[in-house]
Amino acid sequence: MTFAVALLVAGVLGALALAHFFWALGGAGGFDAAIPQHNGKPVFTPHPIATALVGCALLVAAAIVLGRIGFWGATWPRWIFQFGTWGLAGMFLLRGIGDFRYIGLFRRVRDTRFARWDARLFTPLCLLLAALLGRVAQS
Repeated sequence: MTFAVALLVAGVLGALALAHFFWALGGAGGFDAAIPQHNGKPVFTPHPIATALVGCALLVAAAIVLGRIGFWGATWPRWIFQFGTWGLAGMFLLRGIGDFRYIGLFRRVRDTRFARWDARLFTPLCLLLAALLGRVAQS
């Protein structure tokens, strides 16, 4: 069961990485819904290099999850993957909780396109990933 959960999580992280690489290379599909807004304007404008770095971080996260289930063999110490998976679970939990203004469960800005997507998809996905990563980490 843990093996399947880890593969699912790694696949989702890989898909999210691909979306970030798409945006970093100039793709626009879904980009405007992925940035928090205030008064109809983006709160920040991510640089393509920063977006690509997020994609790389998501790939590293997927590699950590795969390492937790032994995908990399005995190349690296097991504790690195266990602590790494716990760290990822904590990061996704914090993202799910949010900043108490624009993102997460306790966001105050609720009338933007991003806020609607955050309520329906982004925050629930982060909380689900946090729970699944916790499951993989404790196994």
